[in-house]
Amino acid sequence: MDRPGFTASLVAGGVAGVSVDLILFPLDTIKTRLQSPQGFYKAGGFCGVYAGVPSTAIGSFPNAAAFFVTYEYVKWILHTDSSSYFMPVTHMLAASVGEVVACLIRVPSEVVKQRAQVSASSGTFHIFSNILCQEGIQGLYRGYKSTVLREIPFSLVQFPLWESLKAGSSTASGNILSALHAVWRTQGLSGLFAGVFPRMAAISLGGFIFLGVYDQIRSFLLELGRESP
Repeated sequence: MDRPGFTASLVAGGVAGVSVDLILFPLDTIKTRLQSPQGFYKAGGFCGVYAGVPSTAIGSFPNAAAFFVTYEYVKWILHTDSSSYFMPVTHMLAASVGEVVACLIRVPSEVVKQRAQVSASSGTFHIFSNILCQEGIQGLYRGYKSTVLREIPFSLVQFPLWESLKAGSSTASGNILSALHAVWRTQGLSGLFAGVFPRMAAISLGGFIFLGVYDQIRSFLLELGRESP
């Protein structure tokens, strides 16, 4: 991948990750507390819904940047012709490798964030220090394999669909209703909404924000690079 493309993917991916994580953070907190063994209200209820946000703020940029740089690089390495029937396979493979790399950053950030969300009285750095002291580096990677196994199937569907919706289709102009209709037609209700309400909202809104911000910023940066002397 050339230098302008690398830089554009790095910056656009990072900005997209920060945008979606900070905008939807309260929904993620509520989801985590609903799933907490101690119960929703004992875990904090609706109070302090931005507890743990420093961990997300620090981790989201490099996490998303690592994913998209890897995703674009693997696509470039494979350089399948756009008319090829193997193009969706290329996107699936690129997304899978991207998830494996991104989770090296995402999982430690998630571990610290989730513990802060259910213990709002403890600071993020204090929680991070306790994990390192009591559990070591492996404590930060608790659940790495399950996270990768959870994320890859979603990416296998999401990214080939996203790429196909960009490539000369009626939805390439950014018509959200058309994109929603296409998802509804191909995947039904389960493709739009999955899990409990906070999870449904996070996936639906997050996908539009994440991929929309990434695509717009990357296109802008590449165009800016072409115009520069």
